Amino acid sequence: MRAARLAATMVAVAIGFAVSAAPTRADDIEAKVQLCAACHGESGIPNDPKTVPVIWGQQQSYLVKQLHDYRSGDRENPVMSAIAKGLAQEDLRKIAAYFAAKPWPAGHPSAAPASAPNGVAQCQPCHQPKFDGGMPAPRLAGLSYEYLVASMRAFATDERTNNLDMPKFMRALTDSERDAIARYLAAF
Repeated sequence: MRAARLAATMVAVAIGFAVSAAPTRADDIEAKVQLCAACHGESGIPNDPKTVPVIWGQQQSYLVKQLHDYRSGDRENPVMSAIAKGLAQEDLRKIAAYFAAKPWPAGHPSAAPASAPNGVAQCQPCHQPKFDGGMPAPRLAGLSYEYLVASMRAFATDERTNNLDMPKFMRALTDSERDAIARYLAAF
């Protein structure tokens, strides 16, 4: 585990240097987003969907906030924090717009969603009735179960605090309720 974290940090530093060395023309976002494909995938499907979210077709405002939070240290990740810190502030919105304009990759849910689990209704005011996101909340429908449940757990345990509402919502749910909601959203 420690070796994997060290390797991730080394990759992040290398990527950070590559980002900062990327072309600086304001309209050359295409070159800057090429690094994203290493983890988030060439066609919008992450190389490891269990730990990496889909960003193609995600809400622009959400993507801007996450990039900003990684850049400022309000959200930590060895790879993303290093990459975001290497980006120019003015590029955050452009990069977010680039990915928001991409189509959400067609997924293959394992099964049609069963009846809505207890607690999922509290997600709909922000994440929308079909969980496809809206200002400022991200799309949840179609993200992997593993990514969703890990994110929900991180909010519930205050490991992730870059949203004022999510920790209290996630703490109000039991582990089994969060698990059921994550399974439901992944299949949605």
